[in-house]
Amino acid sequence: MKKLDVLAAIRDSKVIAIVREDEPDIALKVAQACIDGGIRCLEIALTTPNGLDVISALSKTDGVVVGAGTVLDPETASAAIQAGALFLLSPAVNAEVIRMCSRHGVVSIPGAFSPTEVVTALEAGADVVKMFPAASLGPNYIDAIAAPLPQAVFLPSGGVTIDNFPGWFVRGVVAVGVGGPLTCSAAGGDYGAITATARRFVAAAARQGSRAERAATSW
Repeated sequence: MKKLDVLAAIRDSKVIAIVREDEPDIALKVAQACIDGGIRCLEIALTTPNGLDVISALSKTDGVVVGAGTVLDPETASAAIQAGALFLLSPAVNAEVIRMCSRHGVVSIPGAFSPTEVVTALEAGADVVKMFPAASLGPNYIDAIAAPLPQAVFLPSGGVTIDNFPGWFVRGVVAVGVGGPLTCSAAGGDYGAITATARRFVAAAARQGSRAERAATSW
């Protein structure tokens, strides 16, 4: 997929499922449960053992856009891209990681907390800025940053739940990252619950469509 196609998939999905598990087999089961629930954009955190193998396996699934999370350096970025990741997320801004993404036509989503970090990410060429941890910031904070930086596209991550989901779609926000509130039942082996929760997020995303699309008119 080309970068614009990946960006469009993120915009249309409005939800990126964050998969971070202690075992690769469980990560694959969690990812499949999210897919069964209708989520098509998946972030496989590279804190997951053999996470690159998980990305490689999922990259062969039709209709699924898989990315790598917790990418901290350009070497890891390169390995994730070779494994099939179409977008890379980081908890912080690393210009070398962003350049690696640009070099290979992969979407870069570095993490930022402050206006300075957002501008640093934009100057380095980030496609989307992950506001992290979102729970510590809140939608009003993101909306305030978006006012003087209308060119920025945001993805809140960390603290998004099905109950507060609509509130995150303030100015500039095109999608959200959802982890624990979506995948927590994996600890008890209840993958059906993950699928059910995924369906709820997909339904909530469908209701949120127009605002997210307006935020991504530059795409």
